[in-house]
Amino acid sequence: MNARTLLIAIAFLFMGSATQAQFLKKLGERAERAAERAVIRKTEQKVRKETEKAMDTILGNGQKGNKRRTQNDRQGEIAIDGKETQENGVVTNQPSEENSAATTPKLKTWSKYNFVPGDHIIFEDDLATEENGEFPSRWDLNKGNAENAQLGEANIINFENRSIIAPLMKTQNYLPEVFTIEFDAYFNDVYSSWQSYDIRFWQGPHHLNEGKDSFWPVRVFQDGASTQTRIQGFDKKYEANDKTVKGQLPGWKRIAISFNQRSLKVFVDEYRALNIPNYGYTPKMFSVGSYMHKPEGKTMAIKNIRIAEGGKKLYDRVMADGKFVTRGILFDVNKATLKPSSMGVINEVANMMQAHPDLKFRIEGHTDSDGDEKHNLELSEKRAAAVKEALANAGIDSSRFQVKGMGEGVPVSDNSTPEGKANNRRVEFVKL
Repeated sequence: MNARTLLIAIAFLFMGSATQAQFLKKLGERAERAAERAVIRKTEQKVRKETEKAMDTILGNGQKGNKRRTQNDRQGEIAIDGKETQENGVVTNQPSEENSAATTPKLKTWSKYNFVPGDHIIFEDDLATEENGEFPSRWDLNKGNAENAQLGEANIINFENRSIIAPLMKTQNYLPEVFTIEFDAYFNDVYSSWQSYDIRFWQGPHHLNEGKDSFWPVRVFQDGASTQTRIQGFDKKYEANDKTVKGQLPGWKRIAISFNQRSLKVFVDEYRALNIPNYGYTPKMFSVGSYMHKPEGKTMAIKNIRIAEGGKKLYDRVMADGKFVTRGILFDVNKATLKPSSMGVINEVANMMQAHPDLKFRIEGHTDSDGDEKHNLELSEKRAAAVKEALANAGIDSSRFQVKGMGEGVPVSDNSTPEGKANNRRVEFVKL
């Protein structure tokens, strides 16, 4: 018997009969309320499981292929929770028993997600061919230090605190007037303002002196983003956050940025954190930096980085070319399971088809040349079918679609480079 129980027992002995009866009544009421809360919790758990099962159905149930794909065809990774250790510069992950269930990804519909990646990929780095402990071969170091490592099964760029890196490109002013940038960022279970990834945009190499920042960085947190612009001599701050992310960390979040001539949007997973109508200048280069208050024992890392050039609206492309091509519909590795970030394109296609009920398409799936040719053909058809199912779940009559798998047979780029393979992995909508 603990001290608290003993004190209650002694106090009970000195109570009168009426007081004892009242005390017992209160205990009974508390017990009833506890029982009610237990029932509510069980009901909520059951509803949540059924909802997750339904979401899996909406996004498509992928099937295992006959042959393991190489990492060059990776379309995304699973966030892994657990105890992290670092040895010889390699970050590893040791899932604890209590967090083992968290390794299963929770799919979301992202029904309001409207980020659409660019049409043509100009930089793609999945870190598949990198050696742990070395500096990333396709990046330049502006400040601090960073190195290749692994987190669970994921290839990552592991940052030291306050480090800054920039992609190595063939030309200095490589960002077009319309572009998108995407990467996965690892966030720890710390206060939002204690960790950020800072994206700095530059008008050219003459602005790359990190000690004299000309422009405020886009600072991305686990639950939102902030930045500051200067237009005609006046500063304007932008900041937004989403409090629903509590309890979802540590883990990976998809960061997506789009720029269209002067407007800038920033997404953290499906949440649109920033929507700036006039950014103040046209970026030509960018860098990624890390920041954390009290970084000891914490991980700062990014992976799956992509830069793409934007293009015309979907309907304009259909009218001009009789089809449109998208590389923003992504799948799990070697599966026909849609990744949640694909919903930006899915939603845009659904909106276009609702606005133009006469449109019908043949959905064609394409892969790169990694893996077995026959398997790639089968996989591409399953992926095309998964896109059709997602659009049907978005309210578009499935009779308006045909599906066809093209496999690796119709490349549009050289399969010898990461960018070429990424451009070959695509979905085409051909007007019928």
